[in-house]
Amino acid sequence: MSSSAWNPFGPAHFDPRKSELRPSGLASKRIAVFFATREGHTQRVAERLTSDLLALGFDVDLLPAGQRPPFALANYCAAVLAASVHAGNHEKEMVEFVKDHRLELEGMPTAFLSVTLSEAGVEMPEKSAAERASFANDVNTMLDKFYAETHWHPTVAKPVAGALLYTHYNFLVRLIMKRIARKAGASTDTSRDHDYTDWVGLDKFADELAATIRSAHLERSGAATSAESTGAQTQERHD
Repeated sequence: MSSSAWNPFGPAHFDPRKSELRPSGLASKRIAVFFATREGHTQRVAERLTSDLLALGFDVDLLPAGQRPPFALANYCAAVLAASVHAGNHEKEMVEFVKDHRLELEGMPTAFLSVTLSEAGVEMPEKSAAERASFANDVNTMLDKFYAETHWHPTVAKPVAGALLYTHYNFLVRLIMKRIARKAGASTDTSRDHDYTDWVGLDKFADELAATIRSAHLERSGAATSAESTGAQTQERHD
């Protein structure tokens, strides 16, 4: 894998079972953003969040969940996972990724972005309160199903309104998505694509996530310093 804006370290030349970054302190600002997408919109969401976090001073690797990570997750101070939803289920490769890395994910701050058309219904101001509540229930049901499948809960979860990419669908998928769109109150105009993502809201989420990650790092650093101080005092008394 070559070096890029998303993977500035370039090719991995290390044992993936070990962390090479933590001793030098670089892990305190390095974040992994994993995505699972079908038509590509969730990748756009992951790329936007990656750009935001880079602008906020973090080093970020943007990685597809279906491929083996080039670095051990222990090399990161936090992880963001983004997956689209189809037919009520999150992408299979993200479910499998979380199952494979659950213990590592539980040891760091994490965020899960669930990209779904139901969230678009939640955010449509023209919908009644009852309709928005129904869509929100659908979103929560899909998240609960994901948590049950993976036995994992992120530090923070954010539902993200997805897109209708009619021009990317084949004939059958276009018909199915048109029916789903009609149910969600979204556009059924199949001559073009429709983007429902709140990009400004996603930028705000990046700011909040950065603050959460920095706070967690400070807490861990403080705990480590306190432990070292206690150990040193104990050693002095024994000396």
